[in-house]
Amino acid sequence: MVVTLGYWDIRGLAHAIRLLLEYTETPYQERRYRPGPAPDFDISDWTNEKEKLGLDFPNLPYLIDGPTKLTQSNAILRYIARKHGMVGETEEEILRVDMLENQIMDLRMSFAQLCYSPDFEKLKAAFLEQLPGKLRDLSRFLGSRLWFAGQKLTFVDFVAYDVLDQFRMFVPQCPELGGNLGQFLQCFEALEKISAYMHSGHFMKTPIFWYKAKWSNTKE
Repeated sequence: MVVTLGYWDIRGLAHAIRLLLEYTETPYQERRYRPGPAPDFDISDWTNEKEKLGLDFPNLPYLIDGPTKLTQSNAILRYIARKHGMVGETEEEILRVDMLENQIMDLRMSFAQLCYSPDFEKLKAAFLEQLPGKLRDLSRFLGSRLWFAGQKLTFVDFVAYDVLDQFRMFVPQCPELGGNLGQFLQCFEALEKISAYMHSGHFMKTPIFWYKAKWSNTKE
């Protein structure tokens, strides 16, 4: 059965989901919602359908898999991952998955708040000052492991890749994105199914954010 992933026509919160669907070879189709033209950027493409999909909490992204209808990006990721044994097996792995899932979301949201802020240029310096410490924390957490939970790939590697890749685009020369974090990024991109997807015509690297953002708001 083909699942349906619904989201805006941007990278955003759907990127890790798309990567996981591709990696697990889950047949899927996308409903990409697009705002209208400037200056109004009408969102009726989404609002006209929002209450008609049978979602408990109508929002984007959503995933529809037959009778199963989900919103919230991490719930969607966990749903796909459970089907493929990618949520951690041992207690230690599960704890590491749970912690990193929330740590990465904190990093993602703080970066999004910066990029959507009207004071982006004023706030950017403070964000860049704090970023190396946050990355060093992630580097220590990863340690000598191949993946963040251990030796087996889990869904949090997909969200970690997404956010670390955004930081790499934002600060290309960031030294903290070398070392084991750089190796992690390379290993992830070298996964056969991920590499094939990234070289396909339907891979979306940008825009990361919506048109209102002050950075990565257009397709490159």
